[in-house]
Amino acid sequence: MRPLPIEIDAARRPPLGMSAAAFLRDYWQKRPLLIRNAFPGYRSPIQPEDLAGLACEEGVLARLIQHDRSRDHYSLRHGPFDEAEFPGLPTQDWTLLVQDVDKWDADVAALLPAFGFLPRWRIDDIMVSFAAPGGSVGAHTDQYDVFLLQAQGHRRWQIDARPGAPQDFRPDAELKLLREFAPSHDWVLGPGDMLYLPPGVPHHGVAEDACLTFSVGMRAPSAAELMGDYIDTLAAEADESLRYADPDLAPPRDPNEIDATAMGRVVEALNALRMNDPDRLGDWFGRFITVYRAAGEVSAGGAPARSRIEIEWELERGAGLWRHPWSRMAWRRAHRRGAAARLYVSGQEFALPARDAQALAGAAELDAAAYTALSEAGRECVLALLAAGHYRLGLDEDEAEDGLGGDGEEE
Repeated sequence: MRPLPIEIDAARRPPLGMSAAAFLRDYWQKRPLLIRNAFPGYRSPIQPEDLAGLACEEGVLARLIQHDRSRDHYSLRHGPFDEAEFPGLPTQDWTLLVQDVDKWDADVAALLPAFGFLPRWRIDDIMVSFAAPGGSVGAHTDQYDVFLLQAQGHRRWQIDARPGAPQDFRPDAELKLLREFAPSHDWVLGPGDMLYLPPGVPHHGVAEDACLTFSVGMRAPSAAELMGDYIDTLAAEADESLRYADPDLAPPRDPNEIDATAMGRVVEALNALRMNDPDRLGDWFGRFITVYRAAGEVSAGGAPARSRIEIEWELERGAGLWRHPWSRMAWRRAHRRGAAARLYVSGQEFALPARDAQALAGAAELDAAAYTALSEAGRECVLALLAAGHYRLGLDEDEAEDGLGGDGEEE
């Protein structure tokens, strides 16, 4: 078989240059891929000054990384920053990174549908970085899949795609930087080019000129994180009557020994707590994944509550319900009889018909027609979510976004 290419031109078939099925089969979590013209003619919807302004806002996760070439030393500072700082920065060797820009800027969020070949609940955020010439965060690895889209300017990316590449960290850096890095591939990306990296691939990006890079990162909870939350849920819901038991106890050869039979009973006691019910397990995971790594929270705010009649009257006259950008939704088909589906919203769950759960999880906006098409249970769910701040009622998207200031932002 011919080896798979590590570089392709997607101009005729953006954004992957191949079918989603082929990409997932051959590259996803298996090997890196440089995609030229993933977004042909791409123009950044955000400018460096916009990013700097966002990095000065309370509640925005921002970092500033500077590199002293003479000492090969990287320094890290966290925002929010003062606007007066940026004009005084040097002309090279620094990078500003801002997380969750898709939650703050609708034009940046408009990029996400292009990644609809992935489960939406797997996508974490779009991080935007601005780098002055020479700016870099150092050679490192990520423990999650990432798509690095060049939005403005040019960045040189070097990767080490060889099996068993060194992964040890430098002891002298505040950041988790690689002690050794020997690139196997070297590319310069321009606007619209995109580099896909599976977890664990060493990489190093350096700005050739002043540039913007969009990083579409994935949610990938570690086994320890999954186990920790799972065990907490088991313990919270445990029946106190489930205990270590030994009705078959026989006289021990040594009363001070914890023998193999005793350990077998320990395993039985632990297995009694296990979530054998797929719906119970699915509900736990749905709640967990819709709050995992959430940088912001949704709150109801101080607006006076509106009656259902008022809300439906406004919808009939052209208003819309706009989902809060921090609100995470996913849904799952239920297994038990009489329960069609579950909708998960930022750690909460709602029992709904499958059609309603699918519609709500997939819609950033609900108009009168979409609301009316829901079942009564679906409409009641929307009203409850509106009261909790997960939707904003407005005449257009701009008005809805204006309503987010202060009430629904990160706590």
